[in-house]
Amino acid sequence: MPEGFVSNLYVFVLAGFVGFEVIRRVSPMLHTPLMSLTNALDAIVVVAAIIIAGRAESTLSIVLGAVAVAAAFSNMIGGFLITDRMLRMFKLSRHKKQ
Repeated sequence: MPEGFVSNLYVFVLAGFVGFEVIRRVSPMLHTPLMSLTNALDAIVVVAAIIIAGRAESTLSIVLGAVAVAAAFSNMIGGFLITDRMLRMFKLSRHKKQ
């Protein structure tokens, strides 16, 4: 097992719990701006995952890096699609009222 694996796993799990609690308490009015922010963060995660996978220190790092790239990329694309759909809904409601 690589050195520091347990401490890195601990930080990962703790970040997951903190992130879940933060997102769970967001007001529904803030979901669209929050989605835009998380899309930008996912783009950073994709770059970091590519760097990790590209180091090729071990087979595990390559596999986990590839999984991280796929997960972050799909999350980023899904976030953009959802944000675009929500913004189109607001544009349609504005045009109907006039």
